[in-house]
Amino acid sequence: MKTFVNIVLGLFVVKAVFAVPSRQRRQAFDFNTYDAEHYDVDLENLHLENQDTFNYDDELTIDEPQIEIGTLPPLVNRYQQPSTSVEEEEEELPLKPLTPAQSSGGSGLLGPDTQAGLPTCLLCTCLGGSVYCDDVKLETVPPLPKETTHFYARYNKIKKINKSDFAEMNKMKRIDLTSNQISEIDEDAFRSLPQLEELVVRENKIRQLPELPSTMTLIDVSHNKLGSNGIKNEAFKDMHNLMYLYLTDNNLNHIPLPLPEPLRSLHLQNNNIQMMHEDTFCNLKNVNYIRKALEDVRLDGNPINLSRTPQAYICLPRVPTGRLY
Repeated sequence: MKTFVNIVLGLFVVKAVFAVPSRQRRQAFDFNTYDAEHYDVDLENLHLENQDTFNYDDELTIDEPQIEIGTLPPLVNRYQQPSTSVEEEEEELPLKPLTPAQSSGGSGLLGPDTQAGLPTCLLCTCLGGSVYCDDVKLETVPPLPKETTHFYARYNKIKKINKSDFAEMNKMKRIDLTSNQISEIDEDAFRSLPQLEELVVRENKIRQLPELPSTMTLIDVSHNKLGSNGIKNEAFKDMHNLMYLYLTDNNLNHIPLPLPEPLRSLHLQNNNIQMMHEDTFCNLKNVNYIRKALEDVRLDGNPINLSRTPQAYICLPRVPTGRLY
């Protein structure tokens, strides 16, 4: 190796000698003052032997035999080809059974199995805590992962909501079953859901609204068949967070009272409501009472003349929408 370095250094010096036009400049060349920016060789760190065996002005002599650059042996490829291919190695590895968390059954990554034998999250779409089962021809509510917070099963063929459909769903916040064929709901189907806030069951065939938890903020039962007996007395009394109540097109003949104080929107259009009491919205015992939250009351499409009972909504910030003559 030292011999090879001597050869490279000698060639470098010869080139430098011919490149310098004057003898004085050749003598001025010093290894300690070379321009490091133009050369890659670190001459200060090179420990060369026999540097005094030649003179820069004399002909370069080398005692060791020269090695012609073109005759250097090729570099050895240190990469060793594997004795077996990746496919062969995989075949040799024993197959391990899936753990319960990896399998499709139970509460695995793809959720519990449905009656059709497919995991819920394979039949539907699961994103975080939301499960989307829109328009997949469901006839029943599929078993849901326990972590579900929002469930959407719109435009299906579900006919009944059973008590077991949402059992132990302690994180459920919203259920949307718009446009199914639901005609029956078990009384305890939603009552035991501690965090349920929004229920949307519009465009079905529901005749009886079940008991709902007091945590509700939005209820939409529009376009059903509740009739005069489909809502229990004081059904919304204890819902102190209820802000949106939509009961459009249900053949109702009365306004369900009492209405919770935080209520903002009350949609009752296209029913059979014929009369309104003066204490429906206002407090007859307090003439200064103003119900600021309730700004959206829809009574259009009902056989009621709002002009006959002006005291019924004098406490409201806006007059209800409906017939005034």
